[in-house]
Amino acid sequence: MNLKIDVTLEYALFGPTDCLAQIYAADMPDQTIVSGVLTTQTRRPRTTPAEEGIGERLWVQESHALNWHYAAEVRIDRKTEDISKLKFDLPHDLPAEVVKYLFPSRYCPSDKFLAFVNAEFGTLQGGAKLAEMNEFVNKFFAYVPGTSDSETSALETFVLRQGVCRDFAHMLITLARAGTIPARIVSVYALGVEPQDFHAVVEVWLEGAWHLVDPTGMAKPENMARICVGRDATDIAFLTTYGPTELRQQSVAVSEV
Repeated sequence: MNLKIDVTLEYALFGPTDCLAQIYAADMPDQTIVSGVLTTQTRRPRTTPAEEGIGERLWVQESHALNWHYAAEVRIDRKTEDISKLKFDLPHDLPAEVVKYLFPSRYCPSDKFLAFVNAEFGTLQGGAKLAEMNEFVNKFFAYVPGTSDSETSALETFVLRQGVCRDFAHMLITLARAGTIPARIVSVYALGVEPQDFHAVVEVWLEGAWHLVDPTGMAKPENMARICVGRDATDIAFLTTYGPTELRQQSVAVSEV
């Protein structure tokens, strides 16, 4: 499958402002960049590798506005796994770079959920446990825009039982880590997402590899193009500005070619 991606970012700035963006689709073994063009109003951004070397961070300093348009085509060649059948990896067998995704992080206080996870999912292991956790989030949490903000953690989402994709992702990551399953957040472009936007999903480490899961249930792994990964939303923000900004226009469109 080939995905067509079209992104517009227009922000007003009020003086020299450093801007950090993560909007390029990542070139990886299971997704290939067929074409990609970034149009900017002035200077070209400086690129550096993003977390885990997946995707790129784009740095630029502008004074009056950030007006960017990104157009890309990505070929997806990803085998779909039945996650419930995947085996559990013992913690001491994990690769060194995976271990950090067992730890609590800013928005994913997994240490607060140990008793809950043991009581609810303690009889299960590996993919079967993760599948039940995903079903729990998908079934008992409502997708309601405007009910959370950039400070909302999984602990608050657990109480509210509602949120948007980042909240669903944080919730599943938190449960997985509390169940000794490494999990990280992934920013993706995906078909089927309503409203269309930068979409947050989850990757879990099972049977020696990372596997994509969308706890909102809106997108399938074979219909996603990764942008970047991280411990939680702190690492995958599509735009971070070091100065005051004002949103003028923002849009994301993903379609099948």
